[in-house]
Amino acid sequence: MGRALSAQVRVATFNIHHGRGPDGRLDLRRVADVLRTADVAGLQEVDRHWSDRSDWADQAAWLAGELGLHLAYGANLDLDPPAPGGPSAPGGLLALGGPRRRYGSAILSRFPLRDVGNVPLPVAPGHEPRGLLRATVVIGGVPVQVCTTHLQDDDAGERLAQARAVVRLVEARPGPVILTGDLNAGPGTPEVAVLTRTLRDAWARAGKGPGHTHPDTGERIDYVLVSPDVEVRSAAVPSGDASDHLPVFADLLLPGPR
Repeated sequence: MGRALSAQVRVATFNIHHGRGPDGRLDLRRVADVLRTADVAGLQEVDRHWSDRSDWADQAAWLAGELGLHLAYGANLDLDPPAPGGPSAPGGLLALGGPRRRYGSAILSRFPLRDVGNVPLPVAPGHEPRGLLRATVVIGGVPVQVCTTHLQDDDAGERLAQARAVVRLVEARPGPVILTGDLNAGPGTPEVAVLTRTLRDAWARAGKGPGHTHPDTGERIDYVLVSPDVEVRSAAVPSGDASDHLPVFADLLLPGPR
């Protein structure tokens, strides 16, 4: 006999493009406004003191504070702060020993996060490092594995290796799974097929229409994927101008305690 469904949760995935919209304007508050109804959100392209492109802000901490959510962060790029007075230092004021420059993914959650880790994924020499950020949240008395990732953008073979690594990682832990991310691949590609042999695509289950999440290319490359024991009630891709991507929201029913 299957487990009864209990807790409902609204999940979002959003590549925030470090808070810069298609109009070229940096405005992290627009990102926060998009996410206000989410219980759990996986974010990609999040800066922490990275550069002047994001005003040297700790975007992850600001969003968590603005929304009153718990935060997990995974830095896929982690660099020394700029030298004092150097060309990339903000006003020449940030000295060595200040906050490190980080770029990566984040999980925001109304529920406390535990067992947080960012696991490196396979990467070709010279390519941007990628990772799977994951944490455990307890929802309705059930531990749920929540993950987010951002796969390689210009190498399908590398994406396929990364997708296979993600499957191995999520299968290594028991219990329900919610995986969010910018997969940089459309439905039906080999790398998405690898993931959807284990997990279910929320948009395919409950979305209406093409669900395009990257307006510039007219592609659906951002996903909420769930384990088979999670029921998808609805899925939506709202329009907006907070990023060059659009978010995906999914309303889920999680299995109850055994």
